[in-house]
Amino acid sequence: MKIERANLYHLSMPLRSAFETSFGRIQERECILVEVFCQGVVGYGECTADKSPGYSYETTLTAWHVLRDCLLPAVAGLEVNEPGDMQTLISRVRGHRLAKAALEMALWDVWGKQLNRPLAALLGGVRQQVSVGVSVGIQESPNALLQVVENYLQQGYGRIKVKIKPGRDVAEIKRLRQAYPEIKLQVDANSAYTLDSAPALLPLDELDLLLIEQPLAEDDLWDHSRLQPLFKTPICLDESILEARHARQALEMGAARIINIKSGRVGGLSEAKAIHDFCVQSGIPVWCGGMLETGVGRAANLALASLPGFTLPGDISATDRYYSQDITGERFVLNPDSTIDVPGAPGLGVTIDQSSLAHFTINTLHYS
Repeated sequence: MKIERANLYHLSMPLRSAFETSFGRIQERECILVEVFCQGVVGYGECTADKSPGYSYETTLTAWHVLRDCLLPAVAGLEVNEPGDMQTLISRVRGHRLAKAALEMALWDVWGKQLNRPLAALLGGVRQQVSVGVSVGIQESPNALLQVVENYLQQGYGRIKVKIKPGRDVAEIKRLRQAYPEIKLQVDANSAYTLDSAPALLPLDELDLLLIEQPLAEDDLWDHSRLQPLFKTPICLDESILEARHARQALEMGAARIINIKSGRVGGLSEAKAIHDFCVQSGIPVWCGGMLETGVGRAANLALASLPGFTLPGDISATDRYYSQDITGERFVLNPDSTIDVPGAPGLGVTIDQSSLAHFTINTLHYS
């Protein structure tokens, strides 16, 4: 593969409803679509950086700069045998994993199209449908949370994840569990607690949760290793795991019993697969997190979640969970058993709706 030219599209897309976490509330989601041209084949990748540095220090503006000024110049015109080889060419660029992941995803799309194979097959996927759940943001009130969850259960989602933060945690989750004693339920703190404040979550141990996700700081494995022994419920690490090395360290330290894998967070699908493989060898469950992706990133997530180690439902959800209008011609729908079909066409298995892309694009860069 050789990138001959590329386009970057800065998108702003309205969400069907506002989404609130411990680090903020958004109504419009920004992202970057990467389009690469390789010897007659066009590939697409999605950068999941947002407008604000809440989940990550990366933003759409920093990713735009890094893609334009660092990553594309490092790979353009050079031969790449397979997508993961790109990482060697960009190794001098420190960090900026969301930007790197978008470019690598586009190469995976190209590679799959060149070989006439879907991404799931290239990664080693074993499923044609993957189990999914829905992520519920912080709501206006406990009553509103119950109503939102009831709506998603009626739609057929078999697993519910609820965002929490201090003051909006134990009481609301306890009430939710009382209302729905049988559902698969988990919570996500997005680093909202400290080692001193997190013991306030101990009553969650009595609510039969699948996991408690990222309660402490995003860069802190040590304090998580001190917190996990206090809980029966598995702690799951998300933001703390940026590469396979971090997964190894976290498991050796006893900092977590479950790992959330997001290809954007770890710099690409190749590193995501490496983390998956390590966790499978270690007997640790993994699941695929979501970043409010368009159909491009959603297709990649479904392919990744088809790997055998993804034994817990992912935060992938149907297209209409977030968007009334998407940028792909394909819409992902929820099956009655709370699964979504893995794309079977070559590459990512999606096509770009050019009219929707133009509608949501707020800036474009042509690189050659």
